[in-house]
Amino acid sequence: MDLKISKNSTPRIKVIQKLYNSLMNPGTSIDYPKNQYKKFIKDVVTGTLERSELIEKQINLYLNNDIDLNKTDKLLKIILFAAIFELMFKHNTPKKVIINEYLLASEHFLEKIQIGYLNAILDKISKELRKDE
Repeated sequence: MDLKISKNSTPRIKVIQKLYNSLMNPGTSIDYPKNQYKKFIKDVVTGTLERSELIEKQINLYLNNDIDLNKTDKLLKIILFAAIFELMFKHNTPKKVIINEYLLASEHFLEKIQIGYLNAILDKISKELRKDE
């Protein structure tokens, strides 16, 4: 599986980095340097942080038997939350694009086995959140 980094997955790498930094340094303000994807990155980071409880409820509702968030790797959890935020609130982006872009971005942060796990979880929850697609 030799996936090339597409230009569109780059903003998702930034999203993951900003969320990780926010988690590791609570209370620190998040800066968004000028970038063609600045609005998108800011929307996803802010939205994920503001709606993390709602996202966690969705995960527990649909994936209760598949994942224990308390034992889940922090980076995997961050990627999962950001992707689920997009699946829930960014309806202009097809679910396959969201999943694919996060899988590509996750190659910078996760082991292959974790990426496979992430893929299975996102696939399962996307079928629940976006039944119409």
